[in-house]
Amino acid sequence: MPTPIPPQVAALMDLHPEVAAALTAGGPVVALESTIISHGMPYPQNVEMARGVEAVVRENGATPATIAVLGGRLKVGLTPDELELLATDRSVQKISTRDLPFTVALGGHGATTVASTMRIASLAGIRVFATGGTGGVHRGANESMDISADLTELARTDVCVVSAGVKSILDIGLTLEVLETHGVPAITLGSDEFPAFYSRQSGFASPLTVQGAAEAARVLHAKWTLGLTGGVLLANPIPQEAEIPATEITPHIERALSDMAALGLTGKETTPYLLGRLVEITEGRSLAANIALVRHNAAVAARVASEYAALQRQTP
Repeated sequence: MPTPIPPQVAALMDLHPEVAAALTAGGPVVALESTIISHGMPYPQNVEMARGVEAVVRENGATPATIAVLGGRLKVGLTPDELELLATDRSVQKISTRDLPFTVALGGHGATTVASTMRIASLAGIRVFATGGTGGVHRGANESMDISADLTELARTDVCVVSAGVKSILDIGLTLEVLETHGVPAITLGSDEFPAFYSRQSGFASPLTVQGAAEAARVLHAKWTLGLTGGVLLANPIPQEAEIPATEITPHIERALSDMAALGLTGKETTPYLLGRLVEITEGRSLAANIALVRHNAAVAARVASEYAALQRQTP
């Protein structure tokens, strides 16, 4: 049975008719974030990517639900005009969970991060979410205390996040430690090594491994059936043909980090800057890799959502 949306939340939420029909029928739905559209890629590649990712979700048997806040409304599933607005309107802010009440109350536009997308997806009754890379512990966090709210949200919100691992600009080892501390299963699909966004290998062993979508869905079903609240991080290595090996991308990341430090950027400005700077340094290769891994994650998420929906239908 679909999870009913509380009336006070429904009053602030607009479900796209396609998404509403899928949720009512107990069908598979995959949430998609919007920060990657407004702040992660240049125009028009961002729109092309977003439409392509939604198509991939459909091709793999699920309904896409791109999430954002527009005019203070929680949007679960976007129209073509809303997608275009997100991609081109410079007033759209990057918003995490802490920013949701502010953006809703003041009627603003917000592109949702992993954390805020998870929260809105959960409110809508969506359990599977595809993104590019997950946030985590930033390098130098022992001094800056810069730790992504994505990790906090994973600890408390019942959504599976399918990503290509945590972004390689982060401290992956410390990120895995924080996930373990919060009891979040960090599972890699088909590999014993945790991936690093642009690269299939990070140098860190994966805490847990599954071999396919069916196994992943059984883990989700068991976790939430047991009353173990919180999310799951399902790391899906970038396709081999699109990979930028760690030995190649690491020097570029170090250069981008140095450039960012020279500009004095901090907080939520850091990730968009670093990703954009990497596109410049790699002459577009990192952008191509980013698009490839997002599409791959969307396909896997759709298959996981389909398997999970089937398990839910079998549950008394």
